[in-house]
Amino acid sequence: MTVVAARPGLGRDYSRLWWGASVSAIGDGVTIAAAPLLAASLTDDPRLIGAASVAFTAPFVLFGIPAGLLVDRLDLRKMMVRVDLVRAALLALLAVGIVGGWAGLPLFYACMFLLGVGEVLCRNAAQVLVPFIAPESGLSTANARVMAAQEAGTGFVGPLLGALLFSVAVALPFGLDAATFVCSAILISGIRRNRPVEARPPAAGMWSEMMAGARWLARHHLLRTLALLSCLINLAGNAMLAVLVVHSTRVLHLTAFGYGIMLACQAVGAVLASRFAPALTRRLGREAALVATAALIATSEAVLATVPSPYAAGAALALFACGTVTWNVVVVVLRQTLVPRHLLGRANSVYRLVAWGGLPIGAAAGGIVAAAAGTPAVFGIGAVVMAAVAAALLVGARRHWITRAERAGAAPESGEDGR
Repeated sequence: MTVVAARPGLGRDYSRLWWGASVSAIGDGVTIAAAPLLAASLTDDPRLIGAASVAFTAPFVLFGIPAGLLVDRLDLRKMMVRVDLVRAALLALLAVGIVGGWAGLPLFYACMFLLGVGEVLCRNAAQVLVPFIAPESGLSTANARVMAAQEAGTGFVGPLLGALLFSVAVALPFGLDAATFVCSAILISGIRRNRPVEARPPAAGMWSEMMAGARWLARHHLLRTLALLSCLINLAGNAMLAVLVVHSTRVLHLTAFGYGIMLACQAVGAVLASRFAPALTRRLGREAALVATAALIATSEAVLATVPSPYAAGAALALFACGTVTWNVVVVVLRQTLVPRHLLGRANSVYRLVAWGGLPIGAAAGGIVAAAAGTPAVFGIGAVVMAAVAAALLVGARRHWITRAERAGAAPESGEDGR
């Protein structure tokens, strides 16, 4: 799979951000494949295996709003470099613990939790940084290419490499991921342009500052509704992903490497979607594109629930990735253009708090349902949830809610928080 590199027209700083995202995404993909396999080697309880995903995604809920305040107030470049170095140290510690034989579930869960904290900070910071280092006319392309790099790394190159390295030595995938974070930190440290850091201290208190983004988002009907629908999408999707390793071994009878190949099918769909999503959304219109994404995800869950075939599962994961990447391309650009820039970090963090709140809930629910009724039941419930999301999006599309929101302007009402 060839990843499309960033073109010079988007600038040197964007290229460094893109390469940093690409390198760390490969490491993330290695861990995405290796972490469930490590959990499955430590326990055969689907609930405890799913708990790894809960540990990683819980920080999205617990630290979402404070992370937004930090992103709006700190130097983005320095923060991303420091967080990458801390994540490298955490993964190195886990690798040493595996080699030494003292890395049990408690250490594994702790590392996943702290890695999730770093993910909250860096994902938010990167999305805020893009509008400052890429031209506004190229935002859709810039975001799509970052997503392509992330999906190719986390879904194709990384999982195949992670599954292969895990079969050689359990600690190798986590050591490699640590090295990729170091490389990412070096690349990002070379970015010259940056979001200006506000020199004066905020006049309002810290709580008021953190809640400014929440107040703005609560008044914006379009983004508020998209955040709630994103929560349902993440709930259904993460429930599926949390038990996928159980489904692959118990129902599809795949080896560890076969599980990596199945994850790679997801990346194929993601990279294709990232290449064509901007043009597709221009052709269909963004409202229709969002309806199509929900329908694709519902179809993928239905296939996983009803067809016990590795080939059908691979095709379903490709459809799932097509839907999620297209959704992100549309929604991320909407947030970057509709939210006032001085509130972008905080509004993003509140949006993520709502949207990503479905991740730990979905992971926990997926493990519980799989233990009680089997993995196909998890996918079947997900298909029903996504069909309901598609119906809600269709109602919004018929009312042209995106076009109406853009015509109304970025701020839903006047005031200090929406200036």
